Amino acid sequence: MQNLSPREIVNELNKYIVGQDQAKRAVAIALRNRIRRLKLDAEMKQEVKPKNLLMIGPTGVGKTEIARRLASIAQAPFVKVEATKYTEVGYVGRDVESMVRDLVENSIRIVKKQQQAKVHDQAYEQAIKRIAQALKPGKIPPKKEPASMTNAFGIPNFSEMFKQLNPDNSEEPEEIVTEELAATRRAIEQQIRDHKLDQHQVTIRMQEKKVSLGHSNPAMEQMMEMQESINLFKPKKKIERTVSVKEALDLLTEEEADKLLNQDDINQKALMLAQEKGIIFIDEMDKIASKNQHSGEVSRQGVQRDILPIVEGSQIQTKYGLISTDHILFIGSGAFHVAKPSDLIPELQGRFPIRVHLDDLNKDDFVKILTEPKNALVKQYQALLATEDVTVTFNEEAIEHMAEYAVQLNEQTDNIGARRLHTILETLLEELLFEASEMALAQIEITAPYVDAKLAKIVENKDLSHYIL
Repeated sequence: MQNLSPREIVNELNKYIVGQDQAKRAVAIALRNRIRRLKLDAEMKQEVKPKNLLMIGPTGVGKTEIARRLASIAQAPFVKVEATKYTEVGYVGRDVESMVRDLVENSIRIVKKQQQAKVHDQAYEQAIKRIAQALKPGKIPPKKEPASMTNAFGIPNFSEMFKQLNPDNSEEPEEIVTEELAATRRAIEQQIRDHKLDQHQVTIRMQEKKVSLGHSNPAMEQMMEMQESINLFKPKKKIERTVSVKEALDLLTEEEADKLLNQDDINQKALMLAQEKGIIFIDEMDKIASKNQHSGEVSRQGVQRDILPIVEGSQIQTKYGLISTDHILFIGSGAFHVAKPSDLIPELQGRFPIRVHLDDLNKDDFVKILTEPKNALVKQYQALLATEDVTVTFNEEAIEHMAEYAVQLNEQTDNIGARRLHTILETLLEELLFEASEMALAQIEITAPYVDAKLAKIVENKDLSHYIL
């Protein structure tokens, strides 16, 4: 994926997103420019900044999906945020720097997954050994008597006191392993490799995982960092879980892979990845755009001014180290029905030089959305019902009628773009989805008259359509 041409990037996006050719070309060029920049000499590389994009179009036409798929193609850290969640300093809300910290967290996950893949085979073998040990445990010699709390002079032994107050249960107890036991374990290990014990239950001991509560505000982040610092001085806690051998293999492989990795290396690589390839998608930009200076609108301009230095390029402190935002690609997005892009403060407008207008979806677009993409809605429902041994087919006329109803509803009520198709399909298939579990081996064809029978009255009744569709 690293050397895709703009045309190839557009072709990849076409697999999932219908229409919006102008937007696809713009993001393809932005992605290719990143690849070009990395080939420049060091001095010129620092000077070339990404050309941020501002996507303008109604909801449900593919703005977020284009950015998300672009990040997937580029194998880049990606984070989507809403501009309305941020407020200027002094107001209640998240600080704007948290979007960069979220991007770094995403980058950590990507790099960690890549590094785990490199040591997977070694970790897999270690996991097999641990499961075999759990299935056939050896004899454990009696525990030694705890050391005295005081030394020969009666002075308290604080080191021993701390150990007994905080017992280290992270270490596995020593076992007496006989040759017979070792041979039995080798036989079990081979059975595990051959997947003969996949459904067998086993009780394993593994490290307790940290629970991430997210980053609601800077104060909470600081408290979590302090807690992590304190936890470094505590022995790692082990927990017991009873799971199938197959699940145990996955859990322990991941744990063993973590032991083989250097977390500091991961952190530094992740910071560089976020810095050079990160993509931040800022939605609802139109909601913070205003030229007026009345009441709450003052806060909107405050948010813009707080976002500005991050988009311009600044150093942000994260718990993994400093990160520069100079070469992060920012994609702004908004409907801009009421406000206009020119209502943003001039400095912020200048940081989103590429404007892309996304078109409203028409009937032909809806027909394609229902049938063509890899994850098309019709294919999703067919797959769901196939799990109940029910085969569902949609003829062309039925698809066209659904598309017509979607266009009609978007014109009569609020225009929610392709999301209208979700409500139409759920209403159309409600009875079938309810009865499917009792209709094994049934074959159902969805026809135009069936679509009309289910939807026509609701669509014609404007009061009903507002509530149901």
